Amino acid sequence: MTLLPDRVASPRRIDRVDLLTNVTNADLHCHSRVSDGTLEPEALAARAKANGVELWALTDHDEIGGQQRALEAALDQGLPYLTGAEVSVTFAAKVVHIVGLGFDHHDEALKAGLKATRGGRAARAQEMSAGLAQVGIKGAYEGALQYVGNPDLISRTHFARFLVDAGHCSDVSDVFRRYLTEGKPGFVEHRWAKLGDAVRWITEAGGIAVIAHPARYDFTPTIEYALITEFMAHGGRGIEVVTGSHTAADAARYTETALEFDLLASRGSDFHSPDESHTDLGRLDALPGRLTPVWSALEQRIHRP
Repeated sequence: MTLLPDRVASPRRIDRVDLLTNVTNADLHCHSRVSDGTLEPEALAARAKANGVELWALTDHDEIGGQQRALEAALDQGLPYLTGAEVSVTFAAKVVHIVGLGFDHHDEALKAGLKATRGGRAARAQEMSAGLAQVGIKGAYEGALQYVGNPDLISRTHFARFLVDAGHCSDVSDVFRRYLTEGKPGFVEHRWAKLGDAVRWITEAGGIAVIAHPARYDFTPTIEYALITEFMAHGGRGIEVVTGSHTAADAARYTETALEFDLLASRGSDFHSPDESHTDLGRLDALPGRLTPVWSALEQRIHRP
């Protein structure tokens, strides 16, 4: 298992802790090889424990097939665990991600909804490969499959890893910039779940829905307000404030958003790989003390050693 270099600082702590769970270092957003991460759920559990995580959730994209493995591995590590998933939805012609936490991972409606959301990824991947072939990159679909743990969840990330290792680009960011964003040869739009459906699947399975990394969507204030209010109208209750792609300014902005809309605050690294992620599991700043952590509303849903 690869750990962070010694020079990486430990997460900053706050004096106030949640009275129900006594947790400050919760990491409730990461991905395993079951979706587009590179580590197995068991390796992620060990890494979370080694990095001081006190409450962990695996949140694979549109898939809960790794939940039982993650839960058992976490408990073997003595690490409290919340079930999780990151659901892809289409809102205002953009892909928005909704993290579900604390749900029953055996819930049939949730499993059916996620299966439907995954549908179409293979056809989309073939179209992406055809687009790349037109600019001289042959065999991209077959190449991307080498990096896929679950073929039903083939994604742009798998194509990016292939293009880097095949020498077409210097790194994953370079791939997305040159080939896999809108208007580039390998980009193919996909219609994901509806916002209301995703929130309903999560909440009816006993969980809490959270808007993931809101700063990434680059919405206008009007569209962002529409997203938050519609999300809440469907029963959504949380928003990620501290996450791997947020700057300190983003965290400050969404602290105020959480307070304004009375949303529960979440925290997660969005870790995918030791070689690709700029924020490791458990290495985030703590939530500001003014906020109500999402895990304080999930006390009864935490699986404990």
